[in-house]
Order: sequence, then C-alpha cells, then structure tokens
Amino acid sequence: MPDVIYVAHDGSERRVDVPAGRSVMLGAIQNGVRGIEAECGGCLACATCHVYVDPAWLDRLPPAGEDEEDMLENTAAERRPNSRLSCQITVEADLDGLRVAMPETQG
Repeated sequence: MPDVIYVAHDGSERRVDVPAGRSVMLGAIQNGVRGIEAECGGCLACATCHVYVDPAWLDRLPPAGEDEEDMLENTAAERRPNSRLSCQITVEADLDGLRVAMPETQG
C-alpha cells in the first residue's frame, strides 16, 4: 500500500498507508489526519481539502482540471503554484512517499 506523508502547518508529519485508488483526501479523513476538512466529501464543490504538494512530486501528478482550478480560486489560505485539492489526487503505487502539506486554515 502506498504511503502518503501529511505535513501539518506546524511541521509535524504523519505517514499513512493509503490504498491505491483512493484520494489523498480520503486517506486523511479515514485516518484522522487533522488539517483537511473536506466539507463537500470530495465532490469538487469546495476548497477545504486544499494542500501544497511537495514540488518534487508535482511532475508525477496529472495537471489540475478546469473545475479544480476554479475551486482553487476559493482557498482560505494562500494559493501557490503547488496548490491542489487533495480530493483530486488519486493515490497509485508510483506515488508511494508523496508529501503534501496542509495550510494553516481551510475555512
């Protein structure tokens, strides 16, 4: 099972086994990782699962779609070039070790 490393705003890290095919958001929610609210449950209707993808991993992810780009305009925290919605990142075996950081606030 691939590991995703969730980095809290204070710098603390939590490594979670996330089954392939699940989203980074679901991995966080199902394992009690704080910092991802996911108010819409992953329906791409909010921006409360905003994360900053470690730049070393950006090229391994498919680019954000138009709907995700639109939702990223509504993030509570600063939007950066490595901003993504964690509900739109599907974990696969080749993403083992993916690092994402949560912003200070989601809402």
